[in-house]
Order: sequence, then structure tokens, then C-alpha cells
Amino acid sequence: MSALPGPLWLIGCGNMGGAMLDRWIADGIDPAAITVVTRSPRDVPAGVTHATAIPQDGPPAVVVLAIKPQQLDTVAPDLAPRIASVPLLVSILAGVEEAALAQRFDAATIVRAMPNLPVAIGQGVVALHSHGRDDAARATAEALMAPLGLVEWIDDAALFDAVTALSGCGPGFVFRFIDAMAAAGTALGLPADQAQRLAIATVQGSAMMAAGSDASPATLADRVASPGGSTRQGLNVLDEGDALKRLLAATLAASERRNAEMAAAARG
Repeated sequence: MSALPGPLWLIGCGNMGGAMLDRWIADGIDPAAITVVTRSPRDVPAGVTHATAIPQDGPPAVVVLAIKPQQLDTVAPDLAPRIASVPLLVSILAGVEEAALAQRFDAATIVRAMPNLPVAIGQGVVALHSHGRDDAARATAEALMAPLGLVEWIDDAALFDAVTALSGCGPGFVFRFIDAMAAAGTALGLPADQAQRLAIATVQGSAMMAAGSDASPATLADRVASPGGSTRQGLNVLDEGDALKRLLAATLAASERRNAEMAAAARG
């Protein structure tokens, strides 16, 4: 995306907001079109405006909410009057539903976005949902997210908590898996640093192979596992009683429940 439809305000600029900002600048968006608003001073890319209070001009063409969900009702009273009738509001607040945002902000189109951590390297996943039917606004939201990685629209808002658990929280689970895989290698006698390098490279290469293959990951796993071989012996442990699937199902379900709890709190 090389041009915005007008000024963009990024409200909050923590790890995720900062990663998104860097990717937008790298993709060619004019830094002069972006204003970052945070409570404390922080470094921003050259040409980007920074403010520690809501600007008095406006409204902008696009507002991106990147604060912590629990800060919503602290920020909303000052922000809402300044962005009244904003054409597009994009929120990355986990667990805060579109209706809760609409109660607090007068925006023509509201889009919920759930980016995950690898957006920092342009290899992330961004799930989008909106009840708004303005094609131009939806196209702007999608174009904003395109430099961050894979962009997927979720038609059913009820599934957004599940998507958040899978792709939003997923990097944390993958990192934990890599750590566990490396620890298992160390237990077999490998030096810890070498086991970690091998585990990271193995997961990275396998993920790239899965992404580029027409076969499902389940099929690829079976292709690697020769009958009676060492890979098959290891897979038998993971597959016994669907142990790995049950563990991950419970993991995602726990995250989904927490997302639902946060959504209920935001409604109140």
C-alpha cells in the first residue's frame, strides 16, 4: 500500500503497533501521513508525527487502535469526540467486539483485526472481521494489513475468538513447542545451544515446506515416516490416543475462553 486515503492515527504503539508501523513505512506509506499517539514519549520512524495527547485537528481518514484492551475506557472519552464520523476504525484489541467499539466510537466502518507476532517480519497472520459493507473501507483495511503477512476475512464474528486462539496466540504455542523440542534434544545429550539451533531450523524449514506444498501437513508427516522407521516410532507417541491433538485442542480452548471473558468485560 503506497498511499492512504488520508491521515492515519495510530493510537498506542507497543510491540504490535510498532511492528505494524515499521512494516507500513517499509511498504512505502508516506510517514508524514501517520500520527502516533502514546501516553509517553517514544521513538518513531523519521517523518512520522508523535503526540502524547489526542491531536486537536482531524478527524483523520483512518484510526488504528493498538492500545491494551484494558485501556479502552481510559482512552475512549478523550478520543471519541476527536474522531467522530471517522471513515474507518481498525481495532487490534483482543476480545473487544465490534459492538463494544461502536458503543464508544462514531465510525462509518469498524474493522476488527487480529495480527500475530510474526507481522514484525512480514510473515504474520491477520484475521479481519467487519459488519460494515463499505467496499472502499474494507479494501483500505485489507491493504493496510497486506504488508504484514497472510490476511484472512472471517465472516462469522462468533469465530473470532477461535481465530485469535489459533493464529493470534499460536506463535506463543509454537515457541513453546520449539523450546520443548530443543530440551528433548538436550536430554539426549546434545549441547543446549546446538539443540536449540537445530530445533528452530527444523521448524522453520518444515513450515516453509508445508506452506509450499499441495499436500496437507498430515500427509507430509506420513510421507516422512517410513514404516517401521524412527520417525514413525516418534509419531506413534504423539498419535497414541490423539495425545498431541487433545493437548492442542485444550490449549486453544483455554485461550478461546479467555477471549470470550475479555469480550464480556468490554461489553460492560
